[in-house]
Amino acid sequence: MIAPNRYRYVVVFLGFACLTSILSNYTIINFTFICMKDDPRGITQLDNGTTYNRYDYSVNEKSAIVWAVAIGTIVGTGPINYAYVRFGARWPFFISGIVSAVATILTPLTAYLGIPYLLVIRFVQGLSYSADFAAIGIICVRWAPLAQTGLFISILTSFSPASTVVTNAASGWLCKSAFGWPSAFYVHGVIGIFAFVLWIFLYTDDPQNSAKVSTKELSKIQEGKTKAHIERDSFVPYWEICKNPVIICVWMNAFFEMTTLILLLTYSPIYFRKVLDFSVLETGMLISMTAVAHVPTKLFTGWLSDKNFCSERVRMWFFNSSSVGLAGFMCMLLAYIPQTWKYSNVAMFCLVYTLMGTNCGGFYKCGTFAARQYAHFVLAMIQFTKCIALFVAPATVSLFVSDESSHKQWGYVYILNGGLMFLANLLFIPMATEKPQEFTFITRNTKRTVTQSASPS
Repeated sequence: MIAPNRYRYVVVFLGFACLTSILSNYTIINFTFICMKDDPRGITQLDNGTTYNRYDYSVNEKSAIVWAVAIGTIVGTGPINYAYVRFGARWPFFISGIVSAVATILTPLTAYLGIPYLLVIRFVQGLSYSADFAAIGIICVRWAPLAQTGLFISILTSFSPASTVVTNAASGWLCKSAFGWPSAFYVHGVIGIFAFVLWIFLYTDDPQNSAKVSTKELSKIQEGKTKAHIERDSFVPYWEICKNPVIICVWMNAFFEMTTLILLLTYSPIYFRKVLDFSVLETGMLISMTAVAHVPTKLFTGWLSDKNFCSERVRMWFFNSSSVGLAGFMCMLLAYIPQTWKYSNVAMFCLVYTLMGTNCGGFYKCGTFAARQYAHFVLAMIQFTKCIALFVAPATVSLFVSDESSHKQWGYVYILNGGLMFLANLLFIPMATEKPQEFTFITRNTKRTVTQSASPS
């Protein structure tokens, strides 16, 4: 037996690896932008004798490349969430992962063919990326003991900073190697295929049906859960969840935090290179270093948020205030640090990333506890807010930034996004709760009973 009495950890870390792979596959290009523009293979001569580099994208073209992923994610969120509810996570997540890996391998070819082809492949990556957050919800609902909810959320949601650390460092090295920037896409694609082959062989949606799960471990996984929580059912009271004030507040905090996180992840390579004037290699290493503290912080927060040192609600207040409120305030301060203070800027980026790492004990945990067996839908909708954020983050950049080397213009972007995070946290404080909401008591059977009793005899 693999990891006797601890197979749930095999599942959660395998899920983490697969989530990281899908995110890395679509974010590679955020870094390779800065080395693609110098690739002599992209130089093309026009009929009038002038030349241009097909890989030297304008600000608007870069925004379109990001938006293509957002559109794909929005289109894919509904169907893939339905597939998860209907079939579980095993096959839908596997198919999404393989599609993402193949699309990544094809990215250099489509970039050479032209923007329209690249946008199509980015759209496909967006479809695959829409599988990520629903997968987190399914794994937590099916495999996480209630007493370890914070830990499981912290591990699974660490895929964003882990992707930043691995992808930027690896892409920086591969860009400057003899293999060039296309090798970054090929390497990530092959690793993704390997990760998802492991997924299909090792993962199952129902711990009670797995020969790899001992009776002792199954008892721990199911402890404190209701029958509706344990049994897998495709029924979800969508409308009742969507109009719940607590869930709306969770989604609002997630949206503003996600928007700022995507802004930093997407544009920090450009900011470090053009505003702070670091070299390509320095940019890759420094961005990876700024995100390094995020992962241990998230894991420690997940562990700490499961400890009963104070009430669950107070813990949610504390961790949400640090990950959304304080992080938003620090983001605003980026606008006021002089660009000549290069390493102070790097330190502030690191601090913002680190503070965001405490979110698993805030809105994530609130949403999971409030929704219980329907947490997969709540977390999937956080993915949908991330889709919108993929539009909003580039839109704020397009609105304020016309010169990518202007510290002042970038400052407006940081003030806007940080301020909205700060306000969202103020709304979270009175709404936070660990209590299951009324919709958690609505099941297929209770819904049918209410409908029958309401119908005329």
